Amino acid sequence: MAKKFLTKSVILLMTTAMCMAGNIAAYADTQADENPAVYVTGTTINGINVTGKTPEEAKGYMESYYAGSFELTIIDSSGRETKISNSDIQLSATVNGGLSEVLAQENQNGRASGPSVDNSYTVDMTVSYDENALSQKLESMPCMTTGVIQTADAHISAWAEGQPFTIVPEVAGNSINKEAMTAAVKNAVETGQRTLNLYDADCYEKVQIRSDNQELARLCENMNKCVNMSITYAFGDQSEVLQGNVIASWIQGSQGTEININRDEAAAFVKGLADKYNTAGREHVFKTTSGKEVTVTGPYGWKLDEAGEIEALIGMIRTGESQTREPSYAQQAASRSGNDYGNTYVEIDLGQQHMYLYENGAMILDAPFVSGNVSKGWTTPPGIFGLYYKQRDKILRGEDYATPVDYWMPFNGGIGLHDANWRSTFGGTIYQKSGSHGCINLPPAKAAVLYDHVYKNIPVICYN
Repeated sequence: MAKKFLTKSVILLMTTAMCMAGNIAAYADTQADENPAVYVTGTTINGINVTGKTPEEAKGYMESYYAGSFELTIIDSSGRETKISNSDIQLSATVNGGLSEVLAQENQNGRASGPSVDNSYTVDMTVSYDENALSQKLESMPCMTTGVIQTADAHISAWAEGQPFTIVPEVAGNSINKEAMTAAVKNAVETGQRTLNLYDADCYEKVQIRSDNQELARLCENMNKCVNMSITYAFGDQSEVLQGNVIASWIQGSQGTEININRDEAAAFVKGLADKYNTAGREHVFKTTSGKEVTVTGPYGWKLDEAGEIEALIGMIRTGESQTREPSYAQQAASRSGNDYGNTYVEIDLGQQHMYLYENGAMILDAPFVSGNVSKGWTTPPGIFGLYYKQRDKILRGEDYATPVDYWMPFNGGIGLHDANWRSTFGGTIYQKSGSHGCINLPPAKAAVLYDHVYKNIPVICYN
């Protein structure tokens, strides 16, 4: 094979050409530095070099760079490279302004350039791209698909019957924090970066909790105590005990430095308590003054605060300590033993049109009344209710009336007990054709006595 040699003359010509090219470039830079209509040497705007360009030229150049020349190289911790070009994600950009201001600033600063001068600027740009295409590109990167070891915090093992809870050591892997990587790549695209090192950009998941964490050790100790703990729920003279072996079966290891408890299991347990011990909305057997028994249903009664009790139960389990608890209630009644309405209540016999007030089991007041007009469809409904409140000097308003009363005691929507000084007689069959709009009309003197003895949530029992 023939070898090619460069003569001294050729070498001299090449050296001369290189010097001339360097001189031409230096001359061009010098010309740029002296021309107030263009950017000085080394000017970059949004990461793009615009040396020697006018603002109009820079705008076109920057936009065409994104549309035709942009390429971002992403480097993972193993040195593998993934390239994203403008065509991969349908990238385009529009410079919204600020280019003339950059040139004015350079002119105002004396058009300084060189290694010691920072001539990098940022202007407002609208960069658009196909986010789905970008997401798919990121998902297919080697660091997301090949040789991935999932980073994991130290944690506590899940429950295995007959085995203690133990600390499982951390794993220092190479898994990517997808959210952080996506944000870093988007920022690189939008600012015109050419390379992005994922490690330097803090895109890898990090171990947050190590096996020597003292909180984790304390947690593991508490979890092992759970096996032997018990939680006793008190419902008057009845109780329900949640045993440690059941509690332990709900534990799914740890999350951070907290016991991870199966919330569905805790919720099911609390619901079971509510199903068994709630009385609101259920049938109540009531023995009337006349001696007969009637069944009434209504909103009065016990009702667990299920959402609050689930949180309380999980909190108790996390302590690892046995305890006795009365559950939290959304609504309470008078008694947990026997009838929940207790022995202090207002009895309303709609059939006999007579009211009775019992206090600690003794009748202290009775009175005839007039209830809702049956002929007009205003019949007072039966049921068991709790008194909402009591109020003096109330004006009762309806579509066709505004009636002042001295004593107002509502218990069922707009239905309440009150005095009716416009009536001269009470009881009997008045209610069938000349009754009220649904309220219990009482003789004024009787209403006054009743008012003095009733209180919020006292049971009001209506029956036919």
